[in-house]
Amino acid sequence: MPYYPDHLKYTKDHEWVERTGDKRVRVGVTDFAQKQLGDIVFVDVPTVGRDVEAGEPFGTLESVKSVSELYAPVSGRVAAVNPDLEGDPEYINSDAYGDGWIIEVEITGTGALDGLLDAAQYAKHIAEEAE
Repeated sequence: MPYYPDHLKYTKDHEWVERTGDKRVRVGVTDFAQKQLGDIVFVDVPTVGRDVEAGEPFGTLESVKSVSELYAPVSGRVAAVNPDLEGDPEYINSDAYGDGWIIEVEITGTGALDGLLDAAQYAKHIAEEAE
């Protein structure tokens, strides 16, 4: 059974967002997404300090099946990149909501998380995609 933690927000592009501070969020891909991709073998992410724009690509995930773009769920500046993914990208497969986080973003503007889905909305979105 898929697992979508209630404390996270989600995008229709299968990224999750966790608020880690007043203006800071952690971003990763959902368990659903990593299962669809298969074994992750490489992660390409922006450098710290680069600006990202909500809805725009910010990096890629390469799996044994394909290469998929990552889309920024919020606008802001990259504040941190998960250093563990460089040597161990499979953390995304083994712990998508924990050690498999990808970047942290200092968000700009107010209401940055307002348009994102809650866990129930994301689960419904997945169910509708499967139809």
